[in-house]
Amino acid sequence: MAVNLKKGQKVDLTKGNSSLKRVMVGLGWDEVEKKSGGFFASLLGNVPQDIDCDASAILISDNGKCVNSKDVIFYNNLQHRSGSVVHQGDNLTGAGDGDDEQIKVILEDVPNSYQRIIFVVTIYQAYERHQHFGLIKNAFIRIVDADTNKELCKYNLSEDSNYNNKTAMVFGELYRKNGEWKFGAIGEPTNDTGIVQMANRFM
Repeated sequence: MAVNLKKGQKVDLTKGNSSLKRVMVGLGWDEVEKKSGGFFASLLGNVPQDIDCDASAILISDNGKCVNSKDVIFYNNLQHRSGSVVHQGDNLTGAGDGDDEQIKVILEDVPNSYQRIIFVVTIYQAYERHQHFGLIKNAFIRIVDADTNKELCKYNLSEDSNYNNKTAMVFGELYRKNGEWKFGAIGEPTNDTGIVQMANRFM
């Protein structure tokens, strides 16, 4: 049975589960229902735009920093050079049920020089489009055994706080400790304008 986490909680993924080799990190969200503005708004071209959220993974080295821009896995850099972290592709709208974006992590292939993988979500052109996480509901991050498709844990971010006017979010992290892989639920909002500014926080 999957563990439902609260903000700040951690769970050991590999202790007692040595067969776990690959995980799929699923991130999802839904837009709050839009107000169309009516017939005249559509004539004037004032129809609200879809919110384009982008999930990314930032690999953190054993010195606590992201030391190379190639260690940021996102829609323009889908695979880490080690092959251990692979983004499954960009979703432009967040429409539909289930995961909106997925990032696969092959745990045994993550080089020992990396101790943490941080998962973040940013809103594309948030300021230009006047969009923020307060317009999003049902945001979550979950960890799934990629070989068995069994959900190991899930963290529902929308239950924790009001994210009005926040344009980016640290969802959670995979990290190594004493030879085991663990997951931590973070749910920390920021006002960063895209993945470059967000990644700079860890450099």
